[in-house]
Amino acid sequence: MNTVNRIAVPLRTRVFGGKAPRWQGWLVFAVLLVFWEAAVRLGWISRAFIASPSEIMVQLKQLLVSGLLWEHLWASVRRLAIGWGLGTLLGIVIGLLIGLWRVARGTLLPLVSALFPVPKIALLPLFLVWFGIDEGSKVATILIGTLFPTVIATYAAVDNVDRGLIRMGQSFGLPQAAVIRSIILPGAMPGIFAGFRISVSIAITMLVVAEMMNAESGIGAYIASAGALYQMDQLLAGVLVHGLLAETLNAAPALVTAVSGLVGVPGTT
Repeated sequence: MNTVNRIAVPLRTRVFGGKAPRWQGWLVFAVLLVFWEAAVRLGWISRAFIASPSEIMVQLKQLLVSGLLWEHLWASVRRLAIGWGLGTLLGIVIGLLIGLWRVARGTLLPLVSALFPVPKIALLPLFLVWFGIDEGSKVATILIGTLFPTVIATYAAVDNVDRGLIRMGQSFGLPQAAVIRSIILPGAMPGIFAGFRISVSIAITMLVVAEMMNAESGIGAYIASAGALYQMDQLLAGVLVHGLLAETLNAAPALVTAVSGLVGVPGTT
């Protein structure tokens, strides 16, 4: 009987994968900052085109000391909390209806699928007509941008719950409400939390666009005002604040999931 000798071939992780040291990314970032600073100071790049990192940090410090940073940040966070909160709540309700109720799936899912690809930013002029230039149009813009990805994520999360667990609960005589509460909702929570990260990113984008068009306060309004006056240091300082806000809010769903897993919430571990 012929035997085949198998030779183990090690995977060359330098080419095909492996975990790169984190310091490499920080090194590239530091080199880029140094080159950026030198290019502006030496006149290779005009200050009318872009400000240096040191100038951006000086402007950020002035914003912090003067209190304008907190004024603009609070206005943006307030609008974001209202719009994202309402859009998320409504999206979860609609997503659960589509996932759990056959009639809702047949009637609402085609409507959601048809409206989901529509650029929500294009609806901002319509919201200005409907709700005016006050807070209503900004909140509505954030809400509509948050609603559809939350609906899709919630419906998909419910649809992906293990059907074997549902049948097991039904075989033990659990009523439908108990199956939803004890099996479907905990099983869908990871998918819903994952949808939060997508909806938060979209909500922040919608917030800045709405504030840039018709607001006197907020991060977007600050960026728009600086851009109109060609103040690159102020503009990029506002962009930096926007990026930090986005990173903080994007990390929040993962933090909630981790904390829920530590305290033993079903479906999050």
